[in-house]
Amino acid sequence: MDLSIAQNWFFLVIALVMVAASLVVVTSRNVMHAALMLVGALAGSAGLFILLGAEFVAGVLVLVYIGAIIVLFLFGVMITRVQIGQSRTLDHANPWPAAVVAIATFAVLAGSAVAFFGDAEIDRVAAVRTSDIGHTIFDRFVVPFEVVSFVLLAALIGSIVLARKDTDT
Repeated sequence: MDLSIAQNWFFLVIALVMVAASLVVVTSRNVMHAALMLVGALAGSAGLFILLGAEFVAGVLVLVYIGAIIVLFLFGVMITRVQIGQSRTLDHANPWPAAVVAIATFAVLAGSAVAFFGDAEIDRVAAVRTSDIGHTIFDRFVVPFEVVSFVLLAALIGSIVLARKDTDT
């Protein structure tokens, strides 16, 4: 990694923030803290996509994952009435087998990537503009887009109905 290039410094900072947030997600005993750190990790991945020049993917990641998935996660916390503070019951008695499997999985994936790609330079392709993607979505795929919008709206209304307390019963 050439540290004389500013983009590499930004990558390093974003990657370190993502690793730290991800570690807090898996080690936190507070569900709300884990959800907030998951937002930080996902925002870091959106930042990496921006560094790669994929602004549309970064925007979709922010809207869909940070905007929708985290809201659904918090709805799930509210509906199930999970204890918000620290909880000892969220830990497993023996976390070492999971850590060994995680490290082995990382080693296999990293080794496979290095063995497959090696030092080969990635071919550059022409950038796709965000406006072209938008025209494709709203011209060609407008009906499926609207159907998905109504399904998400129905899910939102259903979650509000489930989370609402009735005082009549």
